[in-house]
Amino acid sequence: MDAAFSRNGPAFKQLALSWGANVLGDTLVAVGLANTLFFDLPSGEARDKVALYLLLTIAPFAVVAPVLGGIFGRFPGATRGMLVISSTLRVFVALAMIVVGLDTLWLFPFAFGMLVLSRLFGISKSALLPVALPQPVALVAANAQLARIGIYAGFVAVAVGGSASWISSDITLALAAVAFVVSAFFGLGLPDPRAAGRKAEEDAVAAGVDRAVARGTVVPGDAHPRSLRLSRLATAGVRMLNGFLVLLLAFEFRGQEAGALDFGALIAAAGIGFGLASFISPWLERHLREEPMVVAALAIEAAAAFIAGQFFGLPAAAALAGAAGLAWGTAKFAFDGLLQQVVRPEHRGAAFTRSETLFQLAWVVGAIFPVTIAIDAEIGLAIAGVVALTAQTLFVSGLLVGVERS
Repeated sequence: MDAAFSRNGPAFKQLALSWGANVLGDTLVAVGLANTLFFDLPSGEARDKVALYLLLTIAPFAVVAPVLGGIFGRFPGATRGMLVISSTLRVFVALAMIVVGLDTLWLFPFAFGMLVLSRLFGISKSALLPVALPQPVALVAANAQLARIGIYAGFVAVAVGGSASWISSDITLALAAVAFVVSAFFGLGLPDPRAAGRKAEEDAVAAGVDRAVARGTVVPGDAHPRSLRLSRLATAGVRMLNGFLVLLLAFEFRGQEAGALDFGALIAAAGIGFGLASFISPWLERHLREEPMVVAALAIEAAAAFIAGQFFGLPAAAALAGAAGLAWGTAKFAFDGLLQQVVRPEHRGAAFTRSETLFQLAWVVGAIFPVTIAIDAEIGLAIAGVVALTAQTLFVSGLLVGVERS
């Protein structure tokens, strides 16, 4: 870990520490809210609460996304400030949850605030990553390394938060507030993306590129934007399927009165799959372009859904959760690397805002179906497999049409 930090420079180290503390805080909040939202409620009431939570997350994003996109577009240097502000504000939200309590209707606006601020941090982190590297190469590998750091932080948070929640959820939220303070502190010294944008422009002009093209006001050809748009939609498809599968499995095993250990096995399997993607994706980056990596993610999800539907049970569900985590990690690392490579530094904040908002909406759209409609697991898995295959076919067809036109 220290060798990787040294190789990628001090700015990357600060970004990694800020990201790790951010994940630690977010996971502690999730552990603190778990019983309130899901586990200790009758099945019907749990569905109602989870559906309300999903609707609260999806409805305001239509307003939040244009606002954030406008801020990042007008103030390119705002990504660094937004990263620090998002962590700082979550300190106060966590403390407010402790004061007000988790058994009131205030839980939902507070939870929504945590979600929006967490997304804002993730967007800023992704936009700043190439700026934090000495040379913005091997971006998929750098994204995967940050993901591994987040996974380690998440495991620590589950262990610490789970122990603290046996005493009181307030202790878990207080620990989350401390983690957000640490995250904000390490984010203060990150570089300004505007300086990186000016340097990239001057380097391109020195290499003989027209200044209008280097500045990003003129784009030479439409291959990259088309590929980026198609990859964004395909990655959103992976995210939608993940939301569908997570809630489908959760309510299926809840209906069978599965214990906390069974839920823990599913969550652990998904985390292991995502972690495996963080190790595999750098190897794939050396042999494939980003677009085939997204195709592979859809293929993994389709195959896992069909197979799990034939042998459904806890082992098959855990394998499916692991495959879903692997697929999402592979697609997300590939898409982030493609966007970071194609889009100029000062435009990345707005681009990641649009993308992350789309991914969040896709997750909620996928999750809302098994929450509001009781779907048989085998039927739901067959539907997920067909959707994944269809998305894969459309994505590849779109790429081939773009190549033929070029």
